[in-house]
Amino acid sequence: MNLRCAVLTLTVLSAASHVSAATTCTLVVDAATNTTLIRTGDRCDERVTPASTFKIPLSLIGFDSGILTDANHPAWPYEQQYQTWNDAWKRTTTPQTWLRDSVVWYSQVLTRRLGAQRFQEYIDKLAYANRDLAGDPGKDNGLTAAWLSSSLRISATEQVEFVRRMVRRQLPVSRSAIDRTMVIMPLASTGGWRVSGKTGTGFQRRADGTNDPDRQVGWFVGWATREGRTLVFARLLEDDQPPRVNAGFRARDALLNEWATLVASP
Repeated sequence: MNLRCAVLTLTVLSAASHVSAATTCTLVVDAATNTTLIRTGDRCDERVTPASTFKIPLSLIGFDSGILTDANHPAWPYEQQYQTWNDAWKRTTTPQTWLRDSVVWYSQVLTRRLGAQRFQEYIDKLAYANRDLAGDPGKDNGLTAAWLSSSLRISATEQVEFVRRMVRRQLPVSRSAIDRTMVIMPLASTGGWRVSGKTGTGFQRRADGTNDPDRQVGWFVGWATREGRTLVFARLLEDDQPPRVNAGFRARDALLNEWATLVASP
């Protein structure tokens, strides 16, 4: 991990100490044998929003459909109509920087170019999560928001199985789409492992079905390789009170910090 990432990790972990959060699932599975190596937490089978981890299947769809072509193309410019709050998103974005910076508007341009029918067909073909692209009730926003604390829901168990099928090239998309997606996935290293994965941050649901902006959901989902071995993983955390730091970043940095100990041979 480079110096910038190390500093970010220390900053995030320090800030996270001020947040009451429960790691409600850590799941690690051997990609080759499908052996569960680690399964802790009581919500591994409970579905929550995929948030920005949805960029994993969306990248596969983008490359398979031909809308995305390689790590650097298409390069779509930022437009004022996107009205983003994040300065890092106010620039021309490529597939690689889309995943690196988790640019929401790039995902939405992609899904609009797919169209609702083709989008649903891909989600059904991939058997992704609950397959529900309806979006928020009465808002007709499924095409651009179904995965953003809305109708599309996925469990940690399903996240791991989806990634496992991807790294084994068993998903019903082209091998090229899988290879190009894996190449542009954000990368880190820890304890001799090469870790590729995507963070995601969303909101928990209240009893009435609305989102609670004071209680985040944080994901880190992906795979790790070392000496020819591949493990797939999902870390889910859920806040008990208003956070100070993005929950997805906290999920990622905590798992990276614990990784070598978690997967050490007995």
